[in-house]
Amino acid sequence: MSFAAYLRAGSAILALLFLAGCSTFDRRAQEKSSVFATLDAATQIRLEARRIEVGDTQDMVYIALGRPDQKREQLDGASRTTTWVYSAYWQEYQGTRLVGYRRQVIYDPASKSYRAYSEPDYQPVYAPRVEDRLRITFQEGRVSVIEQAQSGRTSSP
Repeated sequence: MSFAAYLRAGSAILALLFLAGCSTFDRRAQEKSSVFATLDAATQIRLEARRIEVGDTQDMVYIALGRPDQKREQLDGASRTTTWVYSAYWQEYQGTRLVGYRRQVIYDPASKSYRAYSEPDYQPVYAPRVEDRLRITFQEGRVSVIEQAQSGRTSSP
């Protein structure tokens, strides 16, 4: 088997593994096909556009948005509420910091010798950030509250 054939086979395997890990609308609709098939066309189009409404079921929200980042349960008296939280994750640039010194060795043709220099090595610093973008509260298996963040990440002047 040639190198090109190994490369094609490896690429195909990697592509299949990547696609298997992706949660797309089509995969979720197929996974919950018994629910999706019972919905009218307008609702199916709305869910494909990732729009949810008060009164939607947990399966409908899953089809539209996928698996939540967190699930929270709350019990108060006789009622139970479940909140699904969808978050945004990113790295925020914090500046640079000195991590050490880099040694440079340069040949000097005039003196026919090598000279060593040390220079500071600064590396960028990033901080992980998480922001709750969407919270969906369910009561008795149906959406009762939708909370969505209106402002995105802030930038400093």
